[in-house]
Amino acid sequence: MATLIEATDLSKRYGKLAALDHVNFKVGAGRIVGLIGRNGAGKTTALKAILGLTRYEGQLRVCGLDPAMDRYALTQQVCFIADTAILPRWLRVSDAIEYVSGVHPRFDRARAAEFLRSTTIKPRSRVAELSKGMITQLHLALILAIDARLLVLDEPTLGLDLLYRRQFYDTLVNDYFDKERTILMTTHQVEEVENLLTDVLFIDRGRVTLDSPVEALGSRYLQLLVHPDKLTVARALQPFYEREVFGRHVLFFDHQPLHVLAELGEVRTPSIADLFVAKTQEQPQ
Repeated sequence: MATLIEATDLSKRYGKLAALDHVNFKVGAGRIVGLIGRNGAGKTTALKAILGLTRYEGQLRVCGLDPAMDRYALTQQVCFIADTAILPRWLRVSDAIEYVSGVHPRFDRARAAEFLRSTTIKPRSRVAELSKGMITQLHLALILAIDARLLVLDEPTLGLDLLYRRQFYDTLVNDYFDKERTILMTTHQVEEVENLLTDVLFIDRGRVTLDSPVEALGSRYLQLLVHPDKLTVARALQPFYEREVFGRHVLFFDHQPLHVLAELGEVRTPSIADLFVAKTQEQPQ
């Protein structure tokens, strides 16, 4: 599998704050990667570095390019949707298509028009007349029509209702993603996208705490709903996180044999959302 993004000792400081602290990770081609972290964890800073929008220390290669030195060439390979889809309010939909067609050599205006025909957006409508969900659809249409190797999404469905969010991700997977393209996304709505992800990158306080294919998580992490009379025995196996739900204890383990835990309660593979919470909380005492 070809490597599309490779970060080595990637660091970024804002004064005394280390937004990224010697981060190392790789993203392969043809993957859908979730970059997951709480507010202030370093997600947006990492995306800005990947897009060549901020200076950094360490080494970073994106599509074989140095984002700091080859930003123009990188714009031919990478597309980006921010958490706020900003387009001039006076701009007509048809003019937006005309503009992108004129400035981006890999834009297919016919494909953009085809996607918009599946929506209620009219070519003569101005951005000011569109709802937030419709503006996001327009933004997505412009992006989907660009033949880019990497699509970066930073909270792309922020503020949208459930229907628009579902349509957004369905369109992304069905009409854009293939084995050549790669999608790197951040979102706080992990439950809605975890069935789409092929890989996860957890980041906390500027450091990567987990970098794994989703398919490998089940063989490494287990969640135990422990029988009350087995709690002391379960705790002796050194779970890395514990929480209480309706009076029963849920323990999370890394590399514990399934047959050992199965004798102590109900065992399952944790969801990505639950695993993220567990990995970013304090260790049990």
